[in-house]
Amino acid sequence: MGFNCGIVGLPNVGKSTLFNALTATAKAEAANFPFCTIEPNTGRVAVPDPRLDRIAAIGRSAAIVPTQLEFVDIAGLVRGASKGEGLGNQFLANIREVEAICHVLRCFEDGNVIHVENTVDPVRDAETVETELMLADLESLEKRVDALTKKARGQDKEAARQLDIVNRCLALLRDGQPARKVQLKDGEGRAFRMLQLLTAKPVLYVCNVDEGSAATGNALSDRVAEMAKAQGAGSVVISAAIEAEVAQLDDPAEKREFLESLGLEETGLARVIRAGYELLGLITFFTVGPKEARAWTIHKGTRAPQAAGVIHGDFERGFIAAETIAYDDFIALGGEQGAKEAGRMRQEGRDYVVQDGDVMLFRFNV
Repeated sequence: MGFNCGIVGLPNVGKSTLFNALTATAKAEAANFPFCTIEPNTGRVAVPDPRLDRIAAIGRSAAIVPTQLEFVDIAGLVRGASKGEGLGNQFLANIREVEAICHVLRCFEDGNVIHVENTVDPVRDAETVETELMLADLESLEKRVDALTKKARGQDKEAARQLDIVNRCLALLRDGQPARKVQLKDGEGRAFRMLQLLTAKPVLYVCNVDEGSAATGNALSDRVAEMAKAQGAGSVVISAAIEAEVAQLDDPAEKREFLESLGLEETGLARVIRAGYELLGLITFFTVGPKEARAWTIHKGTRAPQAAGVIHGDFERGFIAAETIAYDDFIALGGEQGAKEAGRMRQEGRDYVVQDGDVMLFRFNV
């Protein structure tokens, strides 16, 4: 599993079109009216990684198993969602379940596609959604204050720590800042995550542009990029219309030719994944053998036993060592045997921090 990302935005910005294209399914009905997506649709896509193909070729693996990315298409939000307007309550409940927010913004003019605000302004649209999320977080936190205050006065140290975090988040939110900007002290990460704040989630802004602007972006997407940079968020330019066309092409050569004709080197999916990985601090390690070559996704900073646990809990519980080869060494030396002979296969222990591209074999005993 790569990561779980909720596709959100105002109605008619291209969320469902993008979802359909990314997952190459018709699960989410794309229609020119608000709330065409009622229940959140979930789709998993393989994460494209050319390194996996090279590893599989050297390992002569019978199967190639990429890691996966999960998208959740969530109903469109409108002003007043924090008070239950439109499908607000459902929207907020769905977004609490995802790991990151993929915020689609309309960055194209088209008189045939209705905009709920009647004008196209992606920065305003982003602020509309962010404001609703902040209002929902404010209400959620304010409800907790009295109970936490009483417990803290009763010498409950855990409640006192939680109250301190809540008050710091409230100060930010009342100042119009998302909770993700809070400065956490050592050891506060778990307590902060337990608050399940909507504005604590990392955000990737996806600028949905017209086909002619897919390669370079446009003035509207440039404004979003500036906003994202100021917030410490990610942004990527994509044309949902182009992605929908690419999704219909089965032949890789045809896809390449089509993209090149538009001045594009890769699909929007690849850009979204790369930006999402960077946003969430994710990396990939590989396992390879005659049966299969497989990619696995973990967070940066993950140690070897926990990486082993992603494959199977027994691997982590009985962890002994990790035979590790850097990706570049694996390729340059022709695989495991060549790396062994060159002294480039390492025996790593419990404290080893897995690096992006590591090719690993875990030794364990349960």
